[in-house]
Amino acid sequence: MTYPNDDEFLYALSSNQAWASYKSHQNPAFFKTLTNEHAPSILWIGCADSRVPETTILGLPPGAVFVHRNFANIISPTDINTAAVIEHAVVNLKVKHIILCGHSACDGARATLTDSRAGGVLETWLTSLRVVRAQLASQLATIRDDHTKEIMIAEKNVEVGVAVLMANSTVQEHIKSRGLEVHGCFFDISSGRIRDLGLGTRMSTRRAPSTNGTAETVRGKHAQLVFREGGVAGMEAR
Repeated sequence: MTYPNDDEFLYALSSNQAWASYKSHQNPAFFKTLTNEHAPSILWIGCADSRVPETTILGLPPGAVFVHRNFANIISPTDINTAAVIEHAVVNLKVKHIILCGHSACDGARATLTDSRAGGVLETWLTSLRVVRAQLASQLATIRDDHTKEIMIAEKNVEVGVAVLMANSTVQEHIKSRGLEVHGCFFDISSGRIRDLGLGTRMSTRRAPSTNGTAETVRGKHAQLVFREGGVAGMEAR
Protein backbone atom coordinates (compact mmCIF):
# COMPACT_ATOMS: atom_id res chain seq x y z
CA MET A 1 0.00 0.00 0.00
CA THR A 2 1.30 3.49 -0.88
CA TYR A 3 0.99 6.34 1.60
CA PRO A 4 1.38 10.11 1.03
CA ASN A 5 5.07 10.99 1.21
CA ASP A 6 5.71 7.35 2.14
CA ASP A 7 5.09 8.27 5.79
CA GLU A 8 2.70 5.76 7.32
CA PHE A 9 2.62 7.52 10.68
CA LEU A 10 1.55 10.88 9.23
CA TYR A 11 -1.03 9.13 7.08
CA ALA A 12 -2.44 7.42 10.18
CA LEU A 13 -2.71 10.73 12.02
CA SER A 14 -4.40 12.35 9.04
CA SER A 15 -6.81 9.45 8.75
CA ASN A 16 -7.65 9.76 12.45
CA GLN A 17 -8.49 13.45 12.02
CA ALA A 18 -10.82 12.62 9.14
CA TRP A 19 -12.48 9.82 11.12
CA ALA A 20 -12.98 11.98 14.23
CA SER A 21 -14.49 14.78 12.14
CA TYR A 22 -16.82 12.36 10.38
CA LYS A 23 -18.00 10.75 13.63
CA SER A 24 -18.59 14.15 15.25
CA HIS A 25 -20.56 15.34 12.23
CA GLN A 26 -22.55 12.10 12.16
CA ASN A 27 -23.31 12.23 15.89
CA PRO A 28 -22.19 15.31 17.88
CA ALA A 29 -22.61 13.40 21.16
CA PHE A 30 -20.58 10.36 20.03
CA PHE A 31 -17.32 11.09 21.85
CA LYS A 32 -19.01 12.57 24.91
CA THR A 33 -20.98 9.35 25.27
CA LEU A 34 -17.80 7.29 24.97
CA THR A 35 -16.18 9.42 27.66
CA ASN A 36 -19.05 9.00 30.10
CA GLU A 37 -19.81 5.33 29.51
CA HIS A 38 -17.70 2.17 29.43
CA ALA A 39 -19.96 -0.85 29.53
CA PRO A 40 -18.83 -3.40 26.92
CA SER A 41 -20.74 -6.67 26.70
CA ILE A 42 -17.84 -8.66 25.25
CA LEU A 43 -14.28 -9.40 26.27
CA TRP A 44 -12.42 -10.34 23.10
CA ILE A 45 -9.14 -12.23 23.49
CA GLY A 46 -7.45 -12.53 20.13
CA CYS A 47 -4.24 -12.42 18.17
CA ALA A 48 -2.19 -9.26 17.64
CA ASP A 49 -2.29 -9.98 13.89
CA SER A 50 -3.17 -6.78 12.04
CA ARG A 51 -5.62 -8.66 9.82
CA VAL A 52 -7.92 -9.49 12.74
CA PRO A 53 -9.25 -6.16 14.10
CA GLU A 54 -12.01 -7.27 16.44
CA THR A 55 -14.54 -4.42 16.23
CA THR A 56 -14.16 -4.24 12.46
CA ILE A 57 -14.85 -7.94 11.84
CA LEU A 58 -17.65 -7.98 14.41
CA GLY A 59 -19.25 -4.88 12.90
CA LEU A 60 -19.42 -3.24 16.33
CA PRO A 61 -18.67 0.37 17.39
CA PRO A 62 -16.07 1.67 19.85
CA GLY A 63 -17.15 0.86 23.40
CA ALA A 64 -18.82 -2.46 22.61
CA VAL A 65 -15.77 -4.72 23.04
CA PHE A 66 -13.08 -4.85 25.73
CA VAL A 67 -9.94 -6.22 24.11
CA HIS A 68 -6.83 -8.22 24.91
CA ARG A 69 -4.57 -9.31 22.07
CA ASN A 70 -1.24 -11.09 22.07
CA PHE A 71 0.92 -13.08 19.69
CA ALA A 72 -1.02 -16.22 18.66
CA ASN A 73 -3.87 -15.57 21.14
CA ILE A 74 -2.24 -17.76 23.77
CA ILE A 75 -3.92 -18.01 27.18
CA SER A 76 -1.26 -18.68 29.78
CA PRO A 77 -2.45 -19.16 33.39
CA THR A 78 0.75 -17.50 34.63
CA ASP A 79 0.55 -14.41 32.39
CA ILE A 80 -0.36 -11.55 34.72
CA ASN A 81 -1.18 -9.29 31.76
CA THR A 82 -3.93 -11.61 30.52
CA ALA A 83 -5.11 -12.30 34.07
CA ALA A 84 -5.47 -8.58 34.83
CA VAL A 85 -7.54 -7.98 31.69
CA ILE A 86 -9.82 -10.93 32.47
CA GLU A 87 -10.32 -9.85 36.07
CA HIS A 88 -11.15 -6.25 35.20
CA ALA A 89 -13.49 -7.27 32.38
CA VAL A 90 -15.33 -9.88 34.44
CA VAL A 91 -15.37 -8.29 37.91
CA ASN A 92 -15.54 -4.56 37.19
CA LEU A 93 -17.00 -4.23 33.70
CA LYS A 94 -19.19 -7.32 34.14
CA VAL A 95 -18.98 -8.41 30.51
CA LYS A 96 -21.53 -11.02 29.49
CA HIS A 97 -19.34 -12.89 27.00
CA ILE A 98 -15.69 -13.85 26.71
CA ILE A 99 -14.66 -14.70 23.15
CA LEU A 100 -11.31 -16.39 22.55
CA CYS A 101 -10.72 -16.22 18.80
CA GLY A 102 -7.97 -17.84 16.75
CA HIS A 103 -7.50 -17.32 13.03
CA SER A 104 -6.17 -18.80 9.80
CA ALA A 105 -2.71 -17.95 8.45
CA CYS A 106 -1.47 -17.52 12.03
CA ASP A 107 2.25 -16.76 12.21
CA GLY A 108 2.48 -18.47 15.59
CA ALA A 109 0.95 -21.71 14.33
CA ARG A 110 3.16 -21.56 11.24
CA ALA A 111 6.28 -21.10 13.36
CA THR A 112 5.58 -24.32 15.28
CA LEU A 113 5.36 -26.45 12.14
CA THR A 114 9.13 -26.54 11.83
CA ASP A 115 11.87 -27.46 14.28
CA SER A 116 13.65 -24.16 13.72
CA ARG A 117 13.81 -21.90 16.75
CA ALA A 118 12.20 -18.47 16.90
CA GLY A 119 14.80 -17.23 19.36
CA GLY A 120 14.56 -14.85 22.30
CA VAL A 121 11.33 -14.39 24.21
CA LEU A 122 9.32 -15.74 21.27
CA GLU A 123 10.73 -19.18 21.90
CA THR A 124 9.41 -19.14 25.46
CA TRP A 125 6.05 -17.68 24.45
CA LEU A 126 5.46 -20.31 21.75
CA THR A 127 6.21 -23.24 24.05
CA SER A 128 2.51 -23.93 24.61
CA LEU A 129 1.94 -24.07 20.84
CA ARG A 130 4.78 -26.57 20.50
CA VAL A 131 3.00 -28.66 23.13
CA VAL A 132 -0.16 -28.46 21.00
CA ARG A 133 1.82 -29.59 17.97
CA ALA A 134 3.15 -32.57 19.93
CA GLN A 135 -0.37 -33.50 21.03
CA LEU A 136 -1.51 -33.48 17.40
CA ALA A 137 1.58 -35.26 16.04
CA SER A 138 -0.22 -38.39 14.82
CA GLN A 139 -2.93 -36.41 12.97
CA LEU A 140 -0.46 -33.91 11.52
CA ALA A 141 1.66 -36.75 10.16
CA THR A 142 -1.19 -37.79 7.85
CA ILE A 143 -1.62 -34.30 6.35
CA ARG A 144 0.57 -32.93 3.56
CA ASP A 145 -0.88 -29.44 3.23
CA ASP A 146 0.79 -26.98 5.61
CA HIS A 147 -2.23 -24.64 5.55
CA THR A 148 -4.44 -27.41 6.90
CA LYS A 149 -1.86 -28.18 9.57
CA GLU A 150 -1.72 -24.55 10.62
CA ILE A 151 -5.49 -24.39 11.02
CA MET A 152 -5.51 -27.62 13.04
CA ILE A 153 -2.89 -26.22 15.41
CA ALA A 154 -4.62 -22.84 15.64
CA GLU A 155 -8.01 -24.43 16.44
CA LYS A 156 -6.48 -26.73 19.05
CA ASN A 157 -4.78 -23.69 20.56
CA VAL A 158 -8.22 -22.11 21.02
CA GLU A 159 -9.49 -25.30 22.64
CA VAL A 160 -6.59 -25.31 25.09
CA GLY A 161 -7.07 -21.61 25.80
CA VAL A 162 -10.78 -22.03 26.49
CA ALA A 163 -9.94 -24.81 28.96
CA VAL A 164 -7.61 -22.40 30.78
CA LEU A 165 -10.32 -19.73 30.83
CA MET A 166 -12.87 -22.19 32.19
CA ALA A 167 -10.43 -23.14 34.99
CA ASN A 168 -9.93 -19.49 35.99
CA SER A 169 -11.46 -19.03 39.46
CA THR A 170 -12.84 -15.56 38.68
CA VAL A 171 -14.45 -16.80 35.46
CA GLN A 172 -15.89 -19.84 37.25
CA GLU A 173 -17.40 -17.66 39.97
CA HIS A 174 -19.15 -15.38 37.50
CA ILE A 175 -20.36 -18.26 35.33
CA LYS A 176 -22.16 -19.58 38.40
CA SER A 177 -23.33 -16.28 39.87
CA ARG A 178 -24.55 -14.38 36.80
CA GLY A 179 -24.33 -16.61 33.73
CA LEU A 180 -21.08 -15.35 32.20
CA GLU A 181 -20.45 -17.19 28.93
CA VAL A 182 -17.18 -18.31 27.35
CA HIS A 183 -16.91 -18.97 23.61
CA GLY A 184 -14.14 -20.40 21.44
CA CYS A 185 -14.20 -19.06 17.87
CA PHE A 186 -12.10 -19.10 14.70
CA PHE A 187 -11.74 -16.34 12.11
CA ASP A 188 -11.07 -17.30 8.48
CA ILE A 189 -9.11 -14.45 6.95
CA SER A 190 -9.86 -15.63 3.40
CA SER A 191 -13.63 -15.28 3.84
CA GLY A 192 -13.95 -12.79 6.70
CA ARG A 193 -16.17 -15.23 8.58
CA ILE A 194 -16.07 -16.23 12.24
CA ARG A 195 -16.94 -19.83 13.21
CA ASP A 196 -18.19 -20.87 16.63
CA LEU A 197 -16.04 -23.91 17.55
CA GLY A 198 -18.58 -25.12 20.11
CA LEU A 199 -16.27 -24.67 23.09
CA GLY A 200 -16.82 -23.12 26.49
CA THR A 201 -19.93 -22.74 28.61
CA ARG A 202 -22.39 -23.88 25.94
CA MET A 203 -20.37 -26.88 24.76
CA SER A 204 -22.58 -29.47 26.45
CA THR A 205 -25.85 -27.90 25.32
CA ARG A 206 -25.15 -27.05 21.69
CA ARG A 207 -27.98 -27.75 19.27
CA ALA A 208 -29.05 -26.84 15.76
CA PRO A 209 -29.79 -23.16 15.09
CA SER A 210 -33.32 -22.16 15.98
CA THR A 211 -35.43 -19.07 15.53
CA ASN A 212 -37.09 -19.83 18.86
CA GLY A 213 -35.72 -19.42 22.39
CA THR A 214 -33.77 -16.63 23.95
CA ALA A 215 -31.23 -14.46 22.20
CA GLU A 216 -28.90 -11.68 23.24
CA THR A 217 -27.95 -8.94 20.83
CA VAL A 218 -24.98 -6.59 20.73
CA ARG A 219 -25.81 -3.84 18.23
CA GLY A 220 -23.51 -1.92 15.91
CA LYS A 221 -24.28 0.90 13.50
CA HIS A 222 -24.93 -1.28 10.48
CA ALA A 223 -25.10 -4.81 11.92
CA GLN A 224 -25.73 -6.72 15.10
CA LEU A 225 -24.03 -9.73 16.68
CA VAL A 226 -26.59 -12.17 18.07
CA PHE A 227 -25.85 -14.85 20.68
CA ARG A 228 -28.69 -17.35 20.48
CA GLU A 229 -29.67 -20.08 22.89
CA GLY A 230 -27.75 -23.21 21.99
CA GLY A 231 -24.43 -21.47 21.45
CA VAL A 232 -25.04 -20.18 17.95
CA ALA A 233 -23.65 -16.74 17.19
CA GLY A 234 -24.49 -14.89 14.02
CA MET A 235 -24.20 -11.51 12.31
CA GLU A 236 -27.35 -9.86 11.02
CA ALA A 237 -27.63 -6.74 8.87
CA ARG A 238 -29.75 -3.92 10.26
